[in-house]
Amino acid sequence: MKHLLASLGIAILLTAAPAAFSQSAGQDMKTAGKDMKDAAKDTGDAAAKTTKKTANKVKKTTKHGVNKAAGATEEGAAKVKSKTEK
Repeated sequence: MKHLLASLGIAILLTAAPAAFSQSAGQDMKTAGKDMKDAAKDTGDAAAKTTKKTANKVKKTTKHGVNKAAGATEEGAAKVKSKTEK
């Protein structure tokens, strides 16, 4: 009887062990998938933030350059006007 119970116990352990590992592996796969998704979101957010920051910097620099050129044009026009009025 002891031999039968021992054999039955071993059989149950051998049958249940792969099921326990497969659940763990499946959960690991789900966790890995979620981690990958979160990493992709973080990368996308960082790219969007960097793009926005760069675009604003380009806009500011362009506006500054345009205003500087307009000021230089006005100054040049004033010089020409003063020379022609003399």
